Amino acid sequence: MKRRSGFGWLELAIGILLIVLGILAFVKPDLILTGLVVVYGIAAVCMGVADILLYIKVEQYTGFGPVISLVSGILSVMSGMMLLVYPRAGAVVLTLLFPIWFIAHCISRLTHLNRIRIIAGRGVHSFTLILNVIGLILGFMMLLSPLFTLAALRCFAGVYLVLLGIDSILIAASEMGTRY
Repeated sequence: MKRRSGFGWLELAIGILLIVLGILAFVKPDLILTGLVVVYGIAAVCMGVADILLYIKVEQYTGFGPVISLVSGILSVMSGMMLLVYPRAGAVVLTLLFPIWFIAHCISRLTHLNRIRIIAGRGVHSFTLILNVIGLILGFMMLLSPLFTLAALRCFAGVYLVLLGIDSILIAASEMGTRY
């Protein structure tokens, strides 16, 4: 008897959380460096757990992708926990951790493009590819310029978080429609 994967529901929840964060980044920009540090911490922990679960799910495959998922997941969980434990320091450190999280998450998604293409099709595959290449560029720009990071947290990150949320929801819909 075949059963559905539970992974799609986690991906859906992450997608919704990312869209809400993206909208909040536009509606309440003054909260980005203070109140939303905790919410970003929760999102980073959730995404890290999802990456670690993905590693566990695909560990039998050899190659670079599963290991990147594990490393990305651990970095995301560590970053999220730091933001949750030290929210005041998190506002300052966010200018460094946020770009690292962007880069780690984009690399993790890029390593799973073949699986996404098989499960979700070429349209979602292309959307994920373009979105994560843009995310890598944005992540490195934020890493090189802390002032750009502050501006990006309000503008670019809001848009990017909404797009990441949409990407996660598309992947979740594909995962939930696939039988294992």
